[in-house]
Amino acid sequence: MKWTNVKLFAFNFWKNATTPKTFYLLFFIFLLLTAYSAVSGISNYATQNDIRLEHQVKARQSWEANPDKHPHRMAHFGTFAFRTNPILGAFDSGLESFTGNTVFLEAHRQNSVNFSEATFSNGTLRFGELSLALLLQLVLPLILFFIGFSSVAADKQNGTLKMLLSQGATWKEILFGKSLGLFGISMLFFTPILLATIITLFVYGNQTENDFRWLRLVFIVLGYLAFLFVIASVTIIVSTRSNNPKNALLRLLGIWLLMVVLLPKSAQAMGNYWFPTPTKLAFQSAIEKEVTKKGDSHNPDDPHYNKLRDSVLAVHNVSEVTDLPFNYSGFVMREGEKITSTLYKKHYADLINIYRNQNDVTRYSSFINPFTAIKQLSMIMSATDFSSYIDFQKQADDYRYQLAQTMNELQMEYISPKRKSGSEGKVHVVGHEHWEEFPDFAHKPMSFSSSIKQVFPALLSIALWTIVAFVLLVFTSKNAKAV
Repeated sequence: MKWTNVKLFAFNFWKNATTPKTFYLLFFIFLLLTAYSAVSGISNYATQNDIRLEHQVKARQSWEANPDKHPHRMAHFGTFAFRTNPILGAFDSGLESFTGNTVFLEAHRQNSVNFSEATFSNGTLRFGELSLALLLQLVLPLILFFIGFSSVAADKQNGTLKMLLSQGATWKEILFGKSLGLFGISMLFFTPILLATIITLFVYGNQTENDFRWLRLVFIVLGYLAFLFVIASVTIIVSTRSNNPKNALLRLLGIWLLMVVLLPKSAQAMGNYWFPTPTKLAFQSAIEKEVTKKGDSHNPDDPHYNKLRDSVLAVHNVSEVTDLPFNYSGFVMREGEKITSTLYKKHYADLINIYRNQNDVTRYSSFINPFTAIKQLSMIMSATDFSSYIDFQKQADDYRYQLAQTMNELQMEYISPKRKSGSEGKVHVVGHEHWEEFPDFAHKPMSFSSSIKQVFPALLSIALWTIVAFVLLVFTSKNAKAV
């Protein structure tokens, strides 16, 4: 195979594809979509972060504005945790609009994350948001199919292929040349999206730290370059194996529908069927049932806490809880928080494993569907995937637990055990300066190392598909026919 001939076919394909005026009209429309997606993505990122930051500040001010109060009442007063919108969410919104961004943190309860954009929007959001990533994943492959469907089939139909082959050209040179030509055209569409993303990172480059955004972008770019090469190769291969351009176009459209709609939906349906999730009511009931068996801190006659009280009294060699050197009610609340949190984490881990098993069906379907592979890679590297959402939930619950236990420890230390138990009146309070001492919640981006672990199947799939595309080009060149 002579690379001079390969380059000649690539440039010839480029010239033929970019000569018609319809190509420039199509390119102009794509640029308009790119501009709209970039502006809407950046606007949504900036607006959402401003709103969340504003409400996080208000929640903190509300917390600190509390007067002297009983610590346990402060634990139930609680506060809010807001998820920071990742900067690469302006490129790929992923699950950001569906997972929620706010959770109320209080003692004894692990509340769900609420206020997703999907809950406030109409049904159109089900079709997905128009983002820069969506243009690359769905729209650009369709454009490449329309540009390249007749590249070989038309030459076969009008006899041009016979002339090329009779003059010394080889099938391998023709196929690789046309594939590289179509890949080069895809770069015309990819470059504006890349520039828009880079500008976004520069403009909003100082709003978060330690998120490895540039390294994440490198993985995204390499993934999309490989994906577009696969799409270009498949287009040329299908065109080569078709008798006429019409059949080639129908086959490519069928492939697009299969890979974009049928396979992803089927994978989701199979995941839900094989790994069914419990209802919210069943999930909460199971936790409450175990809490009742293990020990209910709000039940004065609970056997577990009766034994605990007797052991504590024996250790301190006293007969009444009022003789203990600390507030026994705070001790009980601390023990109760530990029990409920442990049980919740156990049930929550089981629930997350179910969701992960469901998602794994989709993740591993990427080995038969490159569209799924690039979607997974794009979301994970943009920190808008399911694992990033779970990471936020973990951070929020860890903060909630520390808040509740800190309030319990304040009760143990500062509320006198000699006085009658209760949380009302001026004798059962601690100074409000303690509210300010407890740090505010600050969401940190998911670590890059964790993202790499999550994205590995998608990376491997993209690499394998690139190799398969190369092998298929070679195989097709050996079996192709000019008629």
